[in-house]
Amino acid sequence: MRAVLLISIASFVVIYWLESIFPYFTSRHDRVRHGVSNIALGGLNGVVSGFLFPIMILNGIEWAQTNSFGLLHFISGPPFIKAILAFVFFDLWMYLWHRANHRVKFLWRFHRTHHTDCEMDTTTAIRFHPGEIALSFLARFAVIPLLGISYLYLVIYEACLQPIILFHHSNVAFPERWDRIFRACIVTPNMHRVHHSQEGPEFNSNYSSVFSFWDRIFATFKRREDTHKIIFGLKILQDTKWQGLKGMLITPFK
Repeated sequence: MRAVLLISIASFVVIYWLESIFPYFTSRHDRVRHGVSNIALGGLNGVVSGFLFPIMILNGIEWAQTNSFGLLHFISGPPFIKAILAFVFFDLWMYLWHRANHRVKFLWRFHRTHHTDCEMDTTTAIRFHPGEIALSFLARFAVIPLLGISYLYLVIYEACLQPIILFHHSNVAFPERWDRIFRACIVTPNMHRVHHSQEGPEFNSNYSSVFSFWDRIFATFKRREDTHKIIFGLKILQDTKWQGLKGMLITPFK
């Protein structure tokens, strides 16, 4: 996963730099202070989860591979076909997990830390509560063996997922005509901005992580023309005390 980490860091630096040159919302006056809090939370998650959970995942993968357990072991074909199927299946799981985080009240308590950000940018992509990270890893520990995904396939997926997540959370002024073309396949900034809207019907839409077509298949896709007018965050928990590291950590218990 070291390669994934390097790709993520490089992507973050490039996108954060692009935000300063081509901002979509030009009224952001304290990007550094805003970003520091989100990065601090992301760093905390990395430290807390980086030692224990990857070992669990690797053990689950090794057990599944040794025992030929999981869906992909029942599918015949060349490795590249299995790699594509692994990517698609796992991205479907990510869609379903994200949707569950909005629908299940216990999961939403942790996930809403991500949605309390009133100034969405690429640092929002790493603004997740440690509780959500832990629950996500525990769910993956069950799902990965069931799918029979190998370590290589998981690395390929993560190497694609991280830059796309950083991109579609970004404040980069991506031209709408390009956004429209790209979101036919992958999640784009204008598509994901709708998901971070304060309006309930909007933040309960556009759950996809990589492939955007899951939202169309499951009728959760929403499009908005005037994305410049979107108000980010939640109607509750808007006070500045919820935007700092301490506030984000205690948000699930509010």
